Amino acid sequence: MFKIKVERTVNKPIDEVFEAISDHASYGLFKAVGTAKLLTKGDDERNGVGALRTIQTGPVKFWERITAFERPTHMQYQIEKAKPVKMRHDKGVIDLKDLGDGTTHVTWISEGRLIVPLPLIGRLLDRQMQKQGTIGFSSILKTIESR
Repeated sequence: MFKIKVERTVNKPIDEVFEAISDHASYGLFKAVGTAKLLTKGDDERNGVGALRTIQTGPVKFWERITAFERPTHMQYQIEKAKPVKMRHDKGVIDLKDLGDGTTHVTWISEGRLIVPLPLIGRLLDRQMQKQGTIGFSSILKTIESR
């Protein structure tokens, strides 16, 4: 099982951080992400609840559904499919807190399990996913701060 948790204080206002994290179109600006496309618009907001997007990072592509969207403090997502690997995604949560001084505390959590026929290989791949996910989420937050 992989458990990714990244916490960072970003030197930007909460509205700006939330917009960058929630808008699929901004993902192309992040080194950790190759491309992101919106396949289905959200119910009330373009990138809100119900939105389905693909995110390509390196050789892996994810289909991600937005399941909660509370501007500007909370967002949840579910990875419905991944290729070329299979995955069971249990949790995708992003929480933001306005620290009152123009900075925002971000907590980004993603948990799940890569599905492979050999348990030992699965555990190794889960560790790799955890490591790469932590690097990727951290990179995204650093990029938001440096804009």
